[in-house]
Amino acid sequence: MAVNITPLHDRVLVRRLEEKETVKGGIIIPDSAKEKPQEGEVIAVGAGRIEKGTRIPLDVKPGDKILFGKYSGNDIKIDNEEYMIMKEDEILAKIGGQAKAAGGKK
Repeated sequence: MAVNITPLHDRVLVRRLEEKETVKGGIIIPDSAKEKPQEGEVIAVGAGRIEKGTRIPLDVKPGDKILFGKYSGNDIKIDNEEYMIMKEDEILAKIGGQAKAAGGKK
């Protein structure tokens, strides 16, 4: 699936990952009562923010699985598909894979 949108600067385009629906005790929760998942997949990233004349690349790349806050980003719809666009600093964590160490060398 190709999306013809490129986020600017330090923004990230994310597709929410749907949670697996588990029914316990025969109770079915309607879609309107469910919370939106806080986990997603990065679809596209901007070039990075500019700080003191130097471009700083983003720590995430397309294909990364991420966690984000409940009220993060803006919901958008492209070709009948729902996405979110958010700043990189709204991303809480990468899931799995090789995450960069925040502290540097120790």
